[in-house]
Amino acid sequence: MIKIGLVVNPFAGMGGSVGLKGTDGDLYSKAVALGSEPVAPGRIRKVLSLVTRKDLSFICAPGVMGEEYLKDFDFSYKVVGTIGDRTTSADTKRIVGEMVEEGIEILVFVGGDGTARDVLDVVGMNIPVIAIPSGVKMFSSVFTFSAHAAAEMINTFGSAFTEKEILDIDEEAFIENRLVAKLYGYVNVPDIQHLLQGTKAASDVRSVAKDKKREVAKYIVEDMDQDTVYILGPGTTLKAIADVLSLEKTLLGVDVVLHGKMVGKDINEADILDLIRRYKKLKIVVTPIGGNGFIFGRGSRQISSQVLGLVGKNNVIVVGTLDKVGPLTCLRVDTGDYEIDKAFGGKMDVVIGHHEKIIMEVKF
Repeated sequence: MIKIGLVVNPFAGMGGSVGLKGTDGDLYSKAVALGSEPVAPGRIRKVLSLVTRKDLSFICAPGVMGEEYLKDFDFSYKVVGTIGDRTTSADTKRIVGEMVEEGIEILVFVGGDGTARDVLDVVGMNIPVIAIPSGVKMFSSVFTFSAHAAAEMINTFGSAFTEKEILDIDEEAFIENRLVAKLYGYVNVPDIQHLLQGTKAASDVRSVAKDKKREVAKYIVEDMDQDTVYILGPGTTLKAIADVLSLEKTLLGVDVVLHGKMVGKDINEADILDLIRRYKKLKIVVTPIGGNGFIFGRGSRQISSQVLGLVGKNNVIVVGTLDKVGPLTCLRVDTGDYEIDKAFGGKMDVVIGHHEKIIMEVKF
């Protein structure tokens, strides 16, 4: 039997749907106050329901950090460590350390970039990991691209591993609408490249790139219907659309344009659902994350599976300059709802210039 560790950050990702930039520190309480529901439990339950191999013996954290999910399935497991009512990163580090002492051969963890940094602090390059994405910020290449991908990796991993990086996100800067990231370190992961997301690539700030973004933005603005609500996702390409309209947009938030005016800034899922109820015509404009191609499921969880189910694929506009989308093999979605992800799969137009489009495959 292979000893496999399992640790879950039960609060990871809760800030996304309510428009927060994470759940660290006081943001968790704020997310709860805004009505956010836990994301990670659903993620790990979906993964475990798809695990079919029989040679695994789990060493897990107690309660909501692991045991609560394993007990619903027919897995052999042992619980280590203790936790209180509110779990912290210190709990993650301490319990992962106990798992290492138990002799785990691989560690599965559920969370975002913050959880990944906690895990790295303990296991380094000594214990390989499988990272199930569940955070608001997941820019590190250590993560699988979905819960289904994570289950496939658990079912098929062998003895071949590769190094993947974990990024250190400046949490205060992120909250202030600035993305500041640097390399934090490396961990080993199963060498199954098609199941791993890429690292977020830095935005191109050269003048030629800015010109191409402005060209894309001008086309979108020229094509705007005055009676349609436009929900603009995060990113510099979307900010260029606001710049053409002489409007101020949040760089990392989701904003709303109607009649050429900014009518909502840094909105959350509830705000978007309200817009859907109030207006007949609504479109979502997004750009893929450079390096991994995600259009939904990373960094814009306000645009939830419920929102996408109501708006529909035909009312989503994808924009991006050729320098960003050219290196991508596909676009990706990971909303947490597999049926919605499937509905958005297949071919999709991407606006890359003035009256210029390419067709890309959306995978899930």
